[in-house]
Amino acid sequence: MASEIFSKVKSEGGSSESGSSESGADERGGNNDAFEYFGWVYHLGVNSIGHEYCHLRFLYIRGKYMEMYKRDPHENPGTKPIRRGVINHTLMVEEVGRRRVNHGDVFVLRFYNRLDESKRGEIACASSGEVRKWMEAFDRAKQQADYDLSRGQSTRDKLKLESEINLSGHRPRVRRYAHGLKQLIRIGQGPEKLLRQASKLSNSESEVYYEADGADVIEAHQWKCVRTLDGVRIFEDMANKKTGKGVLVKAVAVVEASADTVFDVLLSLDRRRRYEWDTLTGDVELIESLDGHCDVVYGTLDLRKLSWWQSKRDFVFSRRWFHGQDGTYTILHFPTEYKKRPPKSGYRRIKMIACSWEISNISTSSSLNPARCLVTLILEIRSKGWFKWKNNEFSKFERTLPFGMLSQVAGLKEYIGANPALTMESSAVVVHSKTSGVSMSSTELEDAMGSDEFYDAIGAADSSSSDDDSDDEVSSKQDSKVKLKNVSWAIASLALKRTSAPDTSKELNPDVPPLTLDPSQFHGTMRHGKGEGDSDCWSSPSGSGFMIRGKTYLKDSTKVTGGEPLLKLIAVDWFKVDECITNVALHPKCLVQSEAGKKIPFILVINLMVPAKPNYSLVLYYAADRPVNKDSLLGKFINGTDSFRDSRFKLIPSIIEGYWMVKRAVGTKACLLGKAVTCKYLRQDNFLEIDVDIGSSSVARGVIGLVLGYVTSLVVDLAILIEAKEEAELPEYILGTVRLNRVKVDSAVSLEG
Repeated sequence: MASEIFSKVKSEGGSSESGSSESGADERGGNNDAFEYFGWVYHLGVNSIGHEYCHLRFLYIRGKYMEMYKRDPHENPGTKPIRRGVINHTLMVEEVGRRRVNHGDVFVLRFYNRLDESKRGEIACASSGEVRKWMEAFDRAKQQADYDLSRGQSTRDKLKLESEINLSGHRPRVRRYAHGLKQLIRIGQGPEKLLRQASKLSNSESEVYYEADGADVIEAHQWKCVRTLDGVRIFEDMANKKTGKGVLVKAVAVVEASADTVFDVLLSLDRRRRYEWDTLTGDVELIESLDGHCDVVYGTLDLRKLSWWQSKRDFVFSRRWFHGQDGTYTILHFPTEYKKRPPKSGYRRIKMIACSWEISNISTSSSLNPARCLVTLILEIRSKGWFKWKNNEFSKFERTLPFGMLSQVAGLKEYIGANPALTMESSAVVVHSKTSGVSMSSTELEDAMGSDEFYDAIGAADSSSSDDDSDDEVSSKQDSKVKLKNVSWAIASLALKRTSAPDTSKELNPDVPPLTLDPSQFHGTMRHGKGEGDSDCWSSPSGSGFMIRGKTYLKDSTKVTGGEPLLKLIAVDWFKVDECITNVALHPKCLVQSEAGKKIPFILVINLMVPAKPNYSLVLYYAADRPVNKDSLLGKFINGTDSFRDSRFKLIPSIIEGYWMVKRAVGTKACLLGKAVTCKYLRQDNFLEIDVDIGSSSVARGVIGLVLGYVTSLVVDLAILIEAKEEAELPEYILGTVRLNRVKVDSAVSLEG
């Protein structure tokens, strides 16, 4: 019953700014009234007597302050918050994924302090799209907190932000435990307290800027449109046409709905819904949820619809999904074996074809235009009938499983087009301009908050019992202006011819003679490669395979190809450890502590901590041949705050060679690592070490687990850079690169104490 209610209630929320990573300090300003976010969420946790709860709460964020209410304060003036606190700049926000609560699916956000991970809390939203908007809201609040701190607040205010609290404590409500227990039971018995109230994220600013960025990597695929099918374009990858391993094909369609809406439709296993668009895998059911971003699905298939002589089949496949920082969804389908679910009587078990769905929003020129997204389905076809079919010749290909999968895109497009109610969620990408009637001055908020941190409001258990929240939907009218940055085809093609080389005189001291850096003089545990065909080694490619921000990026979003890296990669260590290690540069056997290492003007140490059994650490050593200018962007990054580093440290991945499904999982978009995973920094002497905890994110753990399964056949390129956000910092330059050639997991060396 609860799941039915969940699927019927529509999202009517406004959105936060999607371009938060582009906001500089000047754009944020020091006024706490600059932006406001509010909406309905679920507060998840465990109360003081050990019972789990899921309470519908109204969350309100303004500046760096957060308040939680039982009722909407806009509709109920005078309502007092039940929790309030300051969002500290050390707050980390992790998208946990989907979770089953009271027979309904919600999407969970987890919060923790990167300095003390025991301080944590959780909220949940009705959809993945709302989770992304709340993440942007908290990111803005963190930026505000960091900005206020950098503006030279008083010592009292700084201590307020840094004060530690006891998150394990519960609010003393002993007399109401019995009533609260009754409430918990009532929540679990029915859907009345778990209605799918959509988050109404509102922002007091009237404009939001969206970017039409493409991939940050120059892909090797050469897609050619070979046919159209019911308004869907069918492409073939011409680059891998002669490999003999099958043909990579994709179906592409523009769908008149937001990416959030399409993602929800694709992920839903509701039979009645799938019967309306999925002619192939309509009869599916969930058999196991592995984590918030991965599950196992069982289904049946009557292949007599495709060919009269084929019998009934059943299948099992796993789904893993990701939500990129640019808002793009990726859903991977892998065939899998599941011994707990043997073939159904009268059915034969078949192996489904691996495929990937990618859903990305298309920017519109006006807020009056409906939301649209680009839906892409990619799969590998080995059928001989494909070549005749693509040339419009009669072929039996239309009676094959791959054709049925390609047809899913057309079915999805038509289903959403025939159900206008689904597209109501499209308004969620528009900013609602509204002045709140419950606003308080900055002084009033600071006095009200005292020394409480955000975790006082979200981390401690909520044992309140008089939950009189209304189950009515919260609606709002959207009225906004949207400004877009358009990139013409001419500019896009010209960008490939341009390169962005670092201005070494700007970043490094030109008055000091450069030091000769020869990688053969430095030794790491991973071998330096001798050629393209070499394996289990590293090399340092140029930056020409990566797209980075050009000089005019803030005006027209133009990206150019990268040039030679500013820093030189001199060594790579590949360690295996029982527990993840940090502060590698302080180890006595580390390259940084050697006599040759101490003579280098500056070394950037990047420790990529890979979660596995055992754990691994890939340590990259980048050296500067001259001292770094303190006033340069690199100098500010080296000596800046952790919050500044988190907002600027960017990595661009690229799978040069390997299984195409791994390529789709890793993607081609740049990632701000400090926002995706936990990064810790160590600045001493002539080095800066960045410890990147990949295991701190469930999404990153899923991707790295997939990569490790194919790592011996992969050639991976990585580029690191500092994101430029102001005109004076443009164009961007590549800080360093590394190519990992078919790395063997067993070659990792134990790090001795």
